[in-house]
Amino acid sequence: MGLVLSDELLGTFVPIIVYWVYSGVYFLLGSFEVYRLHSKKDEDDKNLVSKGTVVKGVLLQQFVQAIVATLLFMVTGDSSGAAASAGSSTSLVLLVRQFIIAMLVLDTWQYFMHRYMHHNKFLYKHIHSLHHRLVVPYAFGALYNHPVEGLLLDTVGGALSFLLSGMSPRTSIFFFSFATIKTVDDHCGLWLPGNLFHVLFRNNTAYHDVHHQLYGNKYNFSQPFFVTWDWILGTYMPYTLEVKKGGGFEARPTKEFKDE
Repeated sequence: MGLVLSDELLGTFVPIIVYWVYSGVYFLLGSFEVYRLHSKKDEDDKNLVSKGTVVKGVLLQQFVQAIVATLLFMVTGDSSGAAASAGSSTSLVLLVRQFIIAMLVLDTWQYFMHRYMHHNKFLYKHIHSLHHRLVVPYAFGALYNHPVEGLLLDTVGGALSFLLSGMSPRTSIFFFSFATIKTVDDHCGLWLPGNLFHVLFRNNTAYHDVHHQLYGNKYNFSQPFFVTWDWILGTYMPYTLEVKKGGGFEARPTKEFKDE
């Protein structure tokens, strides 16, 4: 008899596997300077934390997320199981609605928590600054955070998006895998031709790279999908993407922000 994996188990561990697989792909593509927003030398020289420490930090966060996800599925097991048993009656319209609600919930939670961690000096110094030790972001550093930040932003935000959207564990496999890929892409530091995330989302690799630079530290808080809250609340920093002479690209703030 073959091994049967539950939707809850898959919903917990598939996004983790997806994270490392996609990070690995971007790591290999990063060897081509022509796609990079920062040179490989800048990545090695400007970042304030070793890659080994980053890997350990990400694995710790994913361990905590797995525990919380397991507990969440246990608590909601009956109701979500009943929804899943409806199976064939789950319409595409319902799935799209759940995805959109989950995206909006996650974006809203992360915007305000992220912004608060920048404006509260204690939280920035002792918690969020850990993530900004990656001045030059790269793919597998996307989830490198202080454990408290990982719990508040990603784990709690993910739980809220799951609960408020009403999605089933099976749907969550696809949603959180999608959100994981998007987050990795936002931090990959590469501007790749034909990248659909760059076509479909204003909140993309270059947008988030601006936030990681000193001049963009108080702007572009939105993550991981839309720029809506930055637009509404005046924290959107427009930029131009310029081709560098030595190869690759650079995201630069537009003139009005340069003059500030």
